[in-house]
Amino acid sequence: MDGVLQAPGGPEEDRTNGFKWGGWQFPHSDEVTNKALARIMSNPFDLLLGRRTYEIFAAYWPYKDDEIGEKFNRINKYVVATTPVDISWKNSILINGDVVNELKKLKKQDGPDLLVHGSSRLIQTLFANQLVDVLHIWTIPITLGKGKKLFEEGTPTQEWKLTESVVSTKGVVIASYVPGGEVKLGSFVPDDVSEAEIERRKKWKREEKENAV
Repeated sequence: MDGVLQAPGGPEEDRTNGFKWGGWQFPHSDEVTNKALARIMSNPFDLLLGRRTYEIFAAYWPYKDDEIGEKFNRINKYVVATTPVDISWKNSILINGDVVNELKKLKKQDGPDLLVHGSSRLIQTLFANQLVDVLHIWTIPITLGKGKKLFEEGTPTQEWKLTESVVSTKGVVIASYVPGGEVKLGSFVPDDVSEAEIERRKKWKREEKENAV
């Protein structure tokens, strides 16, 4: 619930920065979550992954012959990396250099959707350059308090429009969103405020100036 997306699949998936809760998603799987994942993956897609997520996938999926493994091994895998990475996994394509422009060019090409899993650093780049068309967010009823997050400090300000949602038997909220434009503002506070409220605002402005020095 606090936005952590690090190592949902298993204890050894990603222990970066001492993360010790790997595998947190497993106990919350049920038929509803399985069907939701199957629906997302039923349409044609290629994978777009950051370097670390790609390495996790490349060490696992080539050795699986189930339905997901067959699909992942067959499709294109675009890996964004600014450090050396082994792209020997079949149909893997490296994106480096001017990453943003390369991603924009890739999006303009004919082809299936680009599906992103994990890839917390890459996602920040996609957000910053308005390259996200759909968000599939699974909110698991736990808080971890530490770990790589979906929304980091500095995520661009914008609204997201809910397109579909379902709640699993274990309380997982599965929701999809598309960009919804600029954030709309309003106020529950009337224009005619108390003297105490006016003084509070002045006090906080003073404190902000003092803290900025």
